[in-house]
Amino acid sequence: MTKSGTKSSTQKTVMKRGLQAAAVTTAIASAEAFRRKAKSNGLSLASEGGAGDEHSGKLAADRALAVTVNCPIESVRPLPEPLAALQDRAEVIVRPARGGRGTEIAVRLAQPPPGGLGSVVSRVAGTDPRQDVRLALRQAKSLIETGEVLKPDSPPTTHSTLLGKPLEAAVRRSRKEGRL
Repeated sequence: MTKSGTKSSTQKTVMKRGLQAAAVTTAIASAEAFRRKAKSNGLSLASEGGAGDEHSGKLAADRALAVTVNCPIESVRPLPEPLAALQDRAEVIVRPARGGRGTEIAVRLAQPPPGGLGSVVSRVAGTDPRQDVRLALRQAKSLIETGEVLKPDSPPTTHSTLLGKPLEAAVRRSRKEGRL
């Protein structure tokens, strides 16, 4: 604190970075705890190379990212512009959703995304190719169902609270992806 009782911009920056580091550390610790719990329950996770068919509950390392839209499959063709732009880098699969609940749009990258520590680094740096896929899926779902790309609450409709800080940090970290 300075003599006037306020924090300097350097102190604020250091505190902000410390909070961000704490949030990332907490997220990594939570993910590790989840992985251990899943492994103890006999589940196979993508990072462990588990593979299975598309509905087996096991995740493949090169799995597709998917979203279900509430419309018939005919409404998805031709592909919306955000998905059409990905066709040179990814395979776009359009099929009826399970249980007759609309249409599933899945995108599988042609090049496998980075794994392990490389995945974390590319995600933080904003260079993870899955970020573009998530953004395209969110925009395509919005375009198909409403006719326009809806934006997440900005500014939010709620007041910031201490318990809401981790969620705010996660949304900030999601960069351009938004929420599906």
